[in-house]
Amino acid sequence: MITDRQKNILRLIIQEYTNTGTPVGSKKLMEEGIKSSSATIRNDMKALEEHGLLLKTHSSSGRIPSMDGYRYYVDHLLSPTEVEHDELETIRHSFGREFHEINDIIEQSAEILSNLTSYTAFSLGPEVKERKLTGFRIVPLNERQIIAVIVTDKGNVESQVFAIPASVSSQDLEKMTQIINDKLVGQPLLTVYHRLRTEIPMILHRYFQTPDGMMRLFDAMLGHAFEEKVFVSGRMNVLDFGLKEDINQLKSVYSFMKNTDALTHLLTTEDQEDSAIAIRIGSEIGNDLLDNMSMITATYEVSGHGKGTIALLGPTSMPYSKIFSLVDVFRDELASKLGAYYRFLDE
Repeated sequence: MITDRQKNILRLIIQEYTNTGTPVGSKKLMEEGIKSSSATIRNDMKALEEHGLLLKTHSSSGRIPSMDGYRYYVDHLLSPTEVEHDELETIRHSFGREFHEINDIIEQSAEILSNLTSYTAFSLGPEVKERKLTGFRIVPLNERQIIAVIVTDKGNVESQVFAIPASVSSQDLEKMTQIINDKLVGQPLLTVYHRLRTEIPMILHRYFQTPDGMMRLFDAMLGHAFEEKVFVSGRMNVLDFGLKEDINQLKSVYSFMKNTDALTHLLTTEDQEDSAIAIRIGSEIGNDLLDNMSMITATYEVSGHGKGTIALLGPTSMPYSKIFSLVDVFRDELASKLGAYYRFLDE
């Protein structure tokens, strides 16, 4: 157990260290309002160090928080601050422009959050499983290239250029488009996914001499409809999180942040309560590359359209009270914007 004064000392050390990045000594704590002698404060700091909540960088230094110290602060001492009016106006103004599809809003949300904090921001939209495939078409570019356009009822549009194997004719493509529109358009994506594994291969065997090749083309074209898109903004901000001296770790972190599956797994942790804001520190993040960082993850819900996730990756010395409040307000603004867009689609 630690005393109330020691809790106050820990709180002030963490707040001061996140502001200045320098160790905090007893004199500074007296200036900040600890009404005890310098010797008493030093004894309390030593006790906190023995509890594993503070670290001493060298013999004559003040103290800095340990990972356990940050954890204790977040769990027991964190008091959210009020979001500044200018920040709230920036969020609302950024969301106020015209958007042409849902993914534009999700992508913009990561950019806004990264710009506000100078951290790395992640944004994952409402679950794909809630969507239906509402449109599919093929646009020829030349004799051997096409653009496949996929549309869902939640305002998502995916398009990608594909090279067509020499064995596939224009008639084959027309038949393929007909099959997709007859059998898959109008169906929930989960049904589409199931039929691609069961019904569609049997149909292809009836219509095509090389059904395996056509099946690969089906999978390639429709596969993007099932992907959870994680938008990342501020990747290079990790340079400010203490990675400058380790170029190999920097490269690994940067590569990791391009891995959609790994990011989706990182952002959708099972132990996070619905609509909760979770703060993971160091090894709690679950990835060795991020052991010297902290991640704040928040879920939001758009009524009738599922849940999404936003997250911030930053240094362990982030100002938790401010960032917690900012993320809380931000997720509400994002959910409101997405809700308004979905209502516009339904009109």
